[in-house]
Amino acid sequence: MRVTAETKEATRRSILAAAQELFRTEGYEATTTRDIARAAGIATGTLFNYFATKEAIVTALAMDLLSRSDSVDSLGRYATLDEALFAQVATALRQLKPLRKYFAPVLETALSPLTGFTDSEVQSSLRTNHLETVVAFARQHGMQASLTPMALQMYWTLYLGVLWFWTTDKSPRQEDTLALLDQSLEMFVGWLGGEERQSTSQTRNPSCP
Repeated sequence: MRVTAETKEATRRSILAAAQELFRTEGYEATTTRDIARAAGIATGTLFNYFATKEAIVTALAMDLLSRSDSVDSLGRYATLDEALFAQVATALRQLKPLRKYFAPVLETALSPLTGFTDSEVQSSLRTNHLETVVAFARQHGMQASLTPMALQMYWTLYLGVLWFWTTDKSPRQEDTLALLDQSLEMFVGWLGGEERQSTSQTRNPSCP
């Protein structure tokens, strides 16, 4: 029997829904892939055709949520680059809130530079799309020239640090995370502005060392 694309997507959605409910009610650590397969009404082997690990399931849930937040439709709403970046990350945190208690595995796998996690779809959704939005914001605020690969890597490291802090933030509404985010972005954009001025100066005076 041929499995259609619609059937595959329905099965994938069923797995994700079952997993999210089990993570919420039973806890991430206590939930097994066998439990998820049973709740989704499929064989465990079938589940592994879609997701190799629980971490991959959480990553897919994050991908779905974050795909709603990485938008440049409201570029003109923000007066400064740090305001735009703050709004982008704060929106992502709101989208990810249902996963906060068990988001750490995603940081240790899909988002970590120290693992061999190379799924192209994951990288596209969780890293590339986010950084493309950062570049779009920088372009709108006239700071694209200083957003070098090194600067983007610095930003990505900052972003991961904020996400990690957020997963264990015990302040009532994670306001400590927002304070850290605000301070970190102010520092990053300040540094970026210095790089922009230096780049402009060297362009106008190419003989300068």
